[in-house]
Amino acid sequence: MNDLTIIITLIAIGYIAGTWAEKRHYRSIEKREREFLDLPTVSIKNVNIDDAKVKKAEIVYGGAVISVDYFKRILAGLRNIFGGAVKSYESLIDRARREALLRMKAMAPDATMIINVRIETSTIGRKSHKKSVACLEAFAYGTAIYLEE
Repeated sequence: MNDLTIIITLIAIGYIAGTWAEKRHYRSIEKREREFLDLPTVSIKNVNIDDAKVKKAEIVYGGAVISVDYFKRILAGLRNIFGGAVKSYESLIDRARREALLRMKAMAPDATMIINVRIETSTIGRKSHKKSVACLEAFAYGTAIYLEE
């Protein structure tokens, strides 16, 4: 009985700590997204801009690696048994992509726009557990365009 109490306590602590850290990260993301609201990012390659007005163009990028907490790993393991969407990992992917975009925008805060934006994601797993995800990496890149004023 004592072992069960310890396991349940550790799971509860993991859930509370993981939820708190995730909510704190989302608040940080939302605050920085408001700061970069005036910097549009688009996935199209060609924008109808007069070449004479382009002052500078440069590649910008941003990456983020987000780790999976043990509680989400447990939930994902249960979902693998029963099937269905793994919602515990959906927020992980969302946070990684949004963070990578914000870091890309931070490289060019004075740009007029960022075009041809792409996002790549990959998992960083542990070799001993081929099916488990340890971390998720998101990498965003694009071309920052600066126009003459």
